[in-house]
Amino acid sequence: MRKTLYHFSKRVIDVAVSIIVLAVLFPVLVIVGLCVWLTSPGPVIHARKCVSKNGCYFMYKFRTMFNDADNLEKYLTPSQVEEYHRNIKVMNDPRITGVGKILRRLSLDEFPQLWNVIKGDMSLVGPRLLAVDEVHLYDKKLLDEILSVKPGVTGYWQTHGRSSANYDSGKRQELELYYIRNQSFILDMKILALTFTVIVNGGGAM
Repeated sequence: MRKTLYHFSKRVIDVAVSIIVLAVLFPVLVIVGLCVWLTSPGPVIHARKCVSKNGCYFMYKFRTMFNDADNLEKYLTPSQVEEYHRNIKVMNDPRITGVGKILRRLSLDEFPQLWNVIKGDMSLVGPRLLAVDEVHLYDKKLLDEILSVKPGVTGYWQTHGRSSANYDSGKRQELELYYIRNQSFILDMKILALTFTVIVNGGGAM
């Protein structure tokens, strides 16, 4: 009963907060979209194919990379390509546009994900979303546990060592599992508060 009440109240909060934030920030998001459109050829919104317990879905965010960023060899050195395949990320990624760097620093690129929350693909707080090209980094048992909970716009990983916690070290998986095994209303509120603090300080935690 307690678990059911938690999930019900979480869903209500997810939808209500997402609608309010999108409505309040709509003028800002229009300006952000124009900045992306005017400074870099390609779509304003980037749709990334991700995996959840209900199957695949497309996660939406403002595009922060060049439109041909999938051409790794064009932008990355051989060592960076190797780093990308290990952790699905690269430090000081040269594929990020000038506007994209600002959007990431302020977490403005993440706000379209609130539409995913309204649709039910994601939650405000949860494990970091899992892209299709990241699935191979988890064994079957661990993957099943990760996918048992909706991914979040923000989460424990983003607010507790985002930069240093990567796949290669195993720290990212450890942080994700901590949230899944200890999720509660109080933990969700703490993560949201920490997310706000990190964004204000320019860390881009969403």
